[in-house]
Amino acid sequence: MCGIGGLLLAPPGPVKPEWMQPFLHHLEHRGPDDSGWLSFHRGKLDRGRDIPNDLLASVALFHRRLSILDLSEAGWQPMGTPDGRYWIVFNGEIYNYLELREELEALGHRFQSRSDTEVLLAAFAEWGPQCLTRLIGMFAFVILDVKKRTLFLARDFFGIKPLYYACWQEGFAFASEIRPLLELPSVKRLVNAQRLFDYLRSGITDHGGETFFAHVQQLPAAQYMEVSLDDPGSPEPVRYWQVDLNQKADLSFDKAAEQLRDLFLESVRLHLRSDVPVGAALSGGIDSSSIVAVMRLLDPDLVIHSFSYIADDPNFSEERWVDVAGRAARVVVHKVRTTSEELVDDLDRLIGVQGEPFGSTSMYAQNRIFQKARETGIKVMLDGQGADELLGGYYNYLGARVGSLLRQGRWAKAIKLSHAASRLPGAPGSGTLARGLGFLVPSNLKDPLRHLLGRDHHPAWLNASWFSERGVNGSSLNEHQGNELLKHELYLTLTQTSLPQLLHYEDRNSMAFSIESRVPFLTPPLVNFLFALPEEYVIAGDGTTKAVFRQAMRGIVPDAILDRRDKMGFPTPERNWLLSARSWVNRVLESESAAQVPAIDIGRAQAEWAQIVQGSMQYDSRVWRWVNMILWVQKFAVRVE
Repeated sequence: MCGIGGLLLAPPGPVKPEWMQPFLHHLEHRGPDDSGWLSFHRGKLDRGRDIPNDLLASVALFHRRLSILDLSEAGWQPMGTPDGRYWIVFNGEIYNYLELREELEALGHRFQSRSDTEVLLAAFAEWGPQCLTRLIGMFAFVILDVKKRTLFLARDFFGIKPLYYACWQEGFAFASEIRPLLELPSVKRLVNAQRLFDYLRSGITDHGGETFFAHVQQLPAAQYMEVSLDDPGSPEPVRYWQVDLNQKADLSFDKAAEQLRDLFLESVRLHLRSDVPVGAALSGGIDSSSIVAVMRLLDPDLVIHSFSYIADDPNFSEERWVDVAGRAARVVVHKVRTTSEELVDDLDRLIGVQGEPFGSTSMYAQNRIFQKARETGIKVMLDGQGADELLGGYYNYLGARVGSLLRQGRWAKAIKLSHAASRLPGAPGSGTLARGLGFLVPSNLKDPLRHLLGRDHHPAWLNASWFSERGVNGSSLNEHQGNELLKHELYLTLTQTSLPQLLHYEDRNSMAFSIESRVPFLTPPLVNFLFALPEEYVIAGDGTTKAVFRQAMRGIVPDAILDRRDKMGFPTPERNWLLSARSWVNRVLESESAAQVPAIDIGRAQAEWAQIVQGSMQYDSRVWRWVNMILWVQKFAVRVE
């Protein structure tokens, strides 16, 4: 787990110190244990730790190391193959590296380290881009091929690890985070209007190949890209893997639960491979409780530290469930509590950590969890991200399942499910049926219907004309297809909406404290298996979400947790926090920075906030998005033009 970056100069020439230093400086938190660089110029390779001021290069690679596997000098990067053809900078972990190493040794490869980096490099030398589908892990890596004169960039199946790039006046550049790229000349800090609209209107923050910065791209999940050293041009990403939505598993419910149990245990086993202490995030929900329970099952003697956010508001607190899961798995439970005052004090730092606007104050609670883990000496954490998107964990998925039944003509089952859903704790009641019906509305009728319901696509506080002038008239997200609407809703949240942004937040929050966060629900074998199951295995007819996974964990996780029917997610008392900090919110909305953001009708926003404070208007997360966006523009000197 590390930070990587690089510059490609076309034509080759001197690499100015002011171009290089930001890569090592701004990525230090991602890899505080060591650093390294490599240059390639006119057939000659050089590398070291301290960057010389007179470096000449056609390519310069930079690496910050967080030592997790093979802590010795043998794991230092940039790392090359014995023949000197391939050189890699790598961020992530390959969990099945031992199995791949054995396979490669049988093919004649010899290894000098115990690192997964060397195995990945050998796998690429042996199989080329085809090696990617053999991997189980999270990764973003770049390989210099000095013979072919190319850079090969690749990102993992789900986008767990980030990889950004920019075409700039001197050539091409890439990095694990956006900030080093913004230091380069000609990489303008101009806002991407489409991404800004997706965020302000819908809270979507991370999907596809674009970012909030118009001049910075990201390599999408499950894609690779090859860049010529001689003509970097505008390289096009290539998809190497995607979920097979047409695959069907012919299994009984019990057999499916049994196979799912085996797959999940194997995934956690692989994710525990580490040469440093491993802990876990524990919310008290089914997903995180299952992870710590399986960790204990796999290693009865393992010392497990877990970390939990506990809300002071009893309406949001899951402390009871944290304690149940912690006692059952015999873990050392660490609890974190926060206040609105701490949020305000830490927000500038948090905006800098995230690099782009984020969806809610939950990200602050998560950030504090990783801070506590760092203080405890934990360097690797396991987390349950992805489970909700795979197993229908949120209540909005109930509407998608109802929509499936309606589209398939199974009206009686749809009505029965919506009625059952209305009795779930905290569920939207009759809204489940309405949401199900909403999935059947043709795309061209959705905006008129929203208008009739008073839910216009462009609320009054959003400057619709500003976006329209920039070619933005609606969301950039895809529509649902086919009769299995739940499966497509899960797929969209896995690839476009919910999961990409949650992985973004988790990566930045964990790496801010030099912690590697691992997500064992997100492996291709596990994901493909779950998408092949019938929808009723995911959401049962009585509204039980994660039905097949609950069954899979029987006997491992306490029944009290598996039988939970409420869904808390990772909530913070955001409304209460902002109301208690209302004078600070007022200052942000009345600031000079706010007045310089034409995408928002700031006068209307101020008026709506005043009504929320008075209690005459309902609070929702739009307030947080206003505040966060304004402060992000200020922090990064973003041009909203």
